[in-house]
Amino acid sequence: MLYLLILDLIETYSFLNVFKYLTVRTGLAVFTSLIVVFLIGNPFINFFSAKQILDPIRKDGPDEHIVKKIGTPTMGGLLILIGLFSGILLWGDLTNIYIWFLIYIVGSYGLLGAFDDYKKVKSKNSSGISFKFKIISQIILALIGIIVLTYLSDNQDLQNLYFPFFKNLIVNLGWFFIPFSIFIIVGSSNAVNLTDGLDGLATVPVILVAGCFAFISYVTGNVVFSEYLQIPYIKGVGEASVFLGAIIGSCLGFLWFNAPPAKIFMGDTGSLSLGGSLGAVGIITKHEIVLAITGGLFVLEAISVIVQVISFKMTGKRIFKMAPIHHHFEKKGWQESTVVIRFWIVAIILAMIGLATLKFR
Repeated sequence: MLYLLILDLIETYSFLNVFKYLTVRTGLAVFTSLIVVFLIGNPFINFFSAKQILDPIRKDGPDEHIVKKIGTPTMGGLLILIGLFSGILLWGDLTNIYIWFLIYIVGSYGLLGAFDDYKKVKSKNSSGISFKFKIISQIILALIGIIVLTYLSDNQDLQNLYFPFFKNLIVNLGWFFIPFSIFIIVGSSNAVNLTDGLDGLATVPVILVAGCFAFISYVTGNVVFSEYLQIPYIKGVGEASVFLGAIIGSCLGFLWFNAPPAKIFMGDTGSLSLGGSLGAVGIITKHEIVLAITGGLFVLEAISVIVQVISFKMTGKRIFKMAPIHHHFEKKGWQESTVVIRFWIVAIILAMIGLATLKFR
C-alpha cells in the first residue's frame, strides 16, 4: 500500500525513485517485519500465556520434552504472519499477480494451521484436526490458488519443469502441472510442519531457503541476469523477493523468542503457512527441483516419517527410534541444542548447493 502511494508521488519528489528498486524494498520488508515482531513479541507471548494457549506436548515424545517444554505457548505463527503481512503490504507491489498468489497461500494455510492449533489447545491433546481433513483441505486450497494463477498469469513457462545442471532439459507438464504444483505446495507445507519439533529447528532453515529464493526470484525476474545464468526469464516474478524478505525478517524476529529454550512455538499456524509459501515460490520461479535441494532438510524429515510408517506397516519394525528423524537422534542421546545446530549446518550446506545449481548448467 505504501509502495503504491510512493509511486504516485515519484513525479513530484524524484528522490522517491529509490523505492522502485526491488533490492531496496526487499531490505525494507526485512527490516519492517523484523521490527514489528520485535515490538509485539513479548506482549504477544504474555497474552497467550495468560490465556493458557499452551502447546500440548506429545506424550510419546522424548521424556525431556515433557519436563522442559510443558507450559510453553503455541500459535507463534500468528506472530510471524503479522510481521510478514506488515512487510509485504507496505512494500510489495499489490498489482502483481504473484504477490497475491503468495499472500493467498500463506494466509489460507495459516488459517488452516491456526484451526489445527486451536483444536489442540482446546482439547489439550497433540492430535488436533485429523490427518485426512488436513490433507484434503491443503489440496483444495492449493488447487484454488493454482487454477486462479494459471488463469490470470501470462507466464508462458508456468507449465514447464526445468532441471538444474542442464541447460536445455525442459519438460512441459501440460495439465499435469496442476497436480504437480499441488504436490509441491502440500508436500512443502507438511515437510516444514514435521521439521518444527525442536526449538528453532525449522526457523533457521526457512530463513535460509527464503534467502536463496529471494535471490533466485530476483534474477529470474531480471532479463539480463536470467539470460546470463541461462534460466527462464519470468516477468514480474522478481516481486516475490519482497515477500521472501518479509518472511526472513519475521522469522528472524521470531527466532529471538523461539531460540532454545523457546518462549513460544510457531505451531501449525507458522509451519504450514511458511512451508506452503516456500512451495508456492518454487512454482512461480520454476525452480521446484532447486527448492527440494535447498530445502533438503525438510525433505529428509518428511522421508524419515514416510519410511518409518511403511516399514512398520510392512514388517512391524521401526527403522528409527522415533520419527521425524530429529527425535531419533534425541533418543540416541544427543542434546537438543546439538541436534538443532547440526541440522542447521546441514541446511546451510544444502542451501549453498541449491544456489550453485544456478551457475553449473
